Amino acid sequence: SYLLGVGRADCTGPVAEIPLMGYANPEQVGGGLLTRLYSRAFIVADPGDTKRVVFVSADIGMMSQKLRLEVLKKLQSKYGKLYRQDNVILSGTHTHSAPGGYFQYTLFWITSKGLIKPSLDAIVNGIVKSIDIAHQNMKRGRLFINRGIVENSQINRSPFSYLENPKSERSRYSSNTDKEMVILKMIDENGQELGLISWFAVHPVSMNNTNHLVNSDNVGYASYLFEQEKNKGVLPGEGSFVAAFASSNLGDVSPNTKGPFCVNTGESCNNSQSTCPVGGAAMCMAMGPGNDMFDSTRIIGHNIYLKAKELYDKASQEITGPLSSAHQWVNMSDVSVELNSTHTVKTCKPALGYSFAAGTIDGVGAFNFTQGAVEGDPFWDEIRDQLLGEPSNETKACHEPKPILFSTGEMTRPRPWHPDIVDVQIAAIGSLAIIAVPGEFTTMSGRRLREAVKKEFDSHGTPGMDVVIAGLCNVYTHYIATYEEYQAQRYEAASTIYGPHTLSAYIQLYRGLARAIAMNAVQDLPRGPEPPFFNIGDLTLVPPLTADRVPANKMFGDVLQEVRQQYRVREVAEVTFVGANPRSSAENATEHNFLTVERQGSTSDSWHVVQNDASWDTRFYWTKGLLGQSNVTIEWHIPHGTDPGVYRIRYFGHYKKKLPNKRTVSIPFEGTSSTFEITAL
Repeated sequence: SYLLGVGRADCTGPVAEIPLMGYANPEQVGGGLLTRLYSRAFIVADPGDTKRVVFVSADIGMMSQKLRLEVLKKLQSKYGKLYRQDNVILSGTHTHSAPGGYFQYTLFWITSKGLIKPSLDAIVNGIVKSIDIAHQNMKRGRLFINRGIVENSQINRSPFSYLENPKSERSRYSSNTDKEMVILKMIDENGQELGLISWFAVHPVSMNNTNHLVNSDNVGYASYLFEQEKNKGVLPGEGSFVAAFASSNLGDVSPNTKGPFCVNTGESCNNSQSTCPVGGAAMCMAMGPGNDMFDSTRIIGHNIYLKAKELYDKASQEITGPLSSAHQWVNMSDVSVELNSTHTVKTCKPALGYSFAAGTIDGVGAFNFTQGAVEGDPFWDEIRDQLLGEPSNETKACHEPKPILFSTGEMTRPRPWHPDIVDVQIAAIGSLAIIAVPGEFTTMSGRRLREAVKKEFDSHGTPGMDVVIAGLCNVYTHYIATYEEYQAQRYEAASTIYGPHTLSAYIQLYRGLARAIAMNAVQDLPRGPEPPFFNIGDLTLVPPLTADRVPANKMFGDVLQEVRQQYRVREVAEVTFVGANPRSSAENATEHNFLTVERQGSTSDSWHVVQNDASWDTRFYWTKGLLGQSNVTIEWHIPHGTDPGVYRIRYFGHYKKKLPNKRTVSIPFEGTSSTFEITAL
């Protein structure tokens, strides 16, 4: 048995005017909330409580080095040496609809408008709080593992790159994506259910880059369904059962299962350049199974949830055995890799290739770059040289055949553009080994890594390990494609920043960690070079918060557009209020709830909250007007199974007001719709 603790905490942050992190589209800024974001923490300790392992999955695009260093600093001041670099794994789900702005390396400032303190703080505080809750609720319990195949939920979005891998290797696998889900079930010694972690490889990009509502995408919807099922009778985001749907080797895996089509003509663009006859690459977009992105998110999320539920219910293989964890910092721009006894190769200083700017069929890039570019373009080369300096011959040669767009490893102003020092980490819980990877491994890269780590355990006296990859951990280093995929230079390869031998270097490093764990020699692993910690203040292009204003003869929270008097199930109740910038609320409380849907009780003045802003059935839209004015529209997509009765929608906000002494204060207000009736069909 083990000691187990689980915790969940809000990490949503500001839902307006902050660029969303993932599609690298500076136009895609937050404009409201579809569902809250959470950090979910799981702590496992051995029976004598001599060793601990912490796994956190947060509803954000990816971990960043700044986030990790800040979280560990806070944990150290609270808990001393209990939670450390080696035994805390921080993983991002990779939703592309969560706020950005929490990075210390310059490249990520460009698309997320710098370093945004309120965004960073909300995530750091949410992660730490989720760990606090798990820490305070440790109890004796048992762990079970199960695995199974998820159908109809993913496609390989770079199938032509996948085909570059050797035929002999491909023939060992039935699919060009990893369809296997691995789940970990947690119960206490009395059989009470505590939590679940699922690892499954799929991009949470069912919501596309036209979306402006903060949300946790398909895997977040799966968490929501599982938690609603287990925490009966409480509002979303509440209740003790915690279900995390964590990322894995999702590098080339899309949930948009209809595949790529030309938006303008409707024909398929499933070609090696992902380009359309009219309009080029910019018109090629992959479509999900639903009739819009909200629908697709639910369909894919529901599929993932159903499989997890089935595996959870049937899980019977118990995990027992010792805990251990290993961590190293590595200078990834300078690793020598022994391919065999006669052949040594090296990684490179980080650089991004042309196809990085092309984006993918899940989110098209700017400027009409096409994927699969192996020739440079003089126009962009010139601009790049002016802006950023030409890459050195050494870097050019090292990255061959990648044509370099940004030689980020040679760009240090105003701060380094990309990390050199990267975390590699493995935590073992009995027979389960969790490989924490700092980025997005493609399907085949992940298979090679898992196999190599498993072999290492096998040959050092720890056979039969279950090896899973946790993606987007600790620091973000883009993609890790195989050497063969790298030659085709599609998006994933162009974004393999340490050059063609990146994967081989990681395999060598993770084998070293696995060997140390298997031989009980973790204490002998060199720590490696510490990463830099840049003390950057609020350095941002996000507009400053100004005083909120109201139209003539109106107050904050006044209704501008009223609900109808009557609705049926499956219709949308909608109300518009005089609003204020939601960022003013985020500064007051991380867990500010923007809305409730309430049902009238037996007396006219008793109301019961039936939905909040964490619900997937409510949508909160903020629209900025002129001169500090703004509107808020709340939609409730009335779900199947809603009880007939009398309802109302409420809005809670804060407005910023300048005092005579020039200080600004935030003042809370609320607005309430008229009542409306929901009738049976």
